[in-house]
Amino acid sequence: MKKYIAELIGTFALVFCGTGAIVINDVTSGGVSHVGVAMTFGLIVTVMIYAFGNISGAHINPAVTIAFCLTDRFDRKKLVPYLAAQLAGALLASGVLRILFLEHDHLGSTIPLGSWHQSFILEIILTYFLMLVILFVSQNKATSQFTALAVGATVMLEAMFAGPITGASMNPARSIAPAMVSGHTADLWIYIAAPIIGAILASFTWSFMKSDD
Repeated sequence: MKKYIAELIGTFALVFCGTGAIVINDVTSGGVSHVGVAMTFGLIVTVMIYAFGNISGAHINPAVTIAFCLTDRFDRKKLVPYLAAQLAGALLASGVLRILFLEHDHLGSTIPLGSWHQSFILEIILTYFLMLVILFVSQNKATSQFTALAVGATVMLEAMFAGPITGASMNPARSIAPAMVSGHTADLWIYIAAPIIGAILASFTWSFMKSDD
């Protein structure tokens, strides 16, 4: 149960702080800035991994959990409880933001700037690199202590350059929650399917590279 509570709290923190930064940036007419939003996402991921990494692995991302299920590093029986905890934490965070910012329209929902296929492909690639970093850093004893910094930096980097186009979700829970609470669900499928595909491709890459050790 501690693992699931850790995933719920971690995902709550990610969505509350990350999408909260987007909302506050909007209502303050740029008070946080795009760079500030990207840094917020990167920093909250970093600190949540430090806080809960030893308890649940700090996946705080359904795509990451699904990809881990395709490796030998995660008990598949925990898949559904992990996903439920992550979605519950994300929805709770968006619910709180709705109460705090009633006037805000989309609550930080990920909405493509251009065509759907542009954001779809970008989200696959972004999540692929994120999952590669997670696997290659966290599953190596020599580098595992740097997992939080490496993963947080990857999130910040990708949010910095791709955020204006796709929202740089890389996380179905991060996109599902604000979309469901705000009602902006038209493009939600992109941010569910693409991160899962990208994370799975990364798990296959890691398994292939690992097999040559």
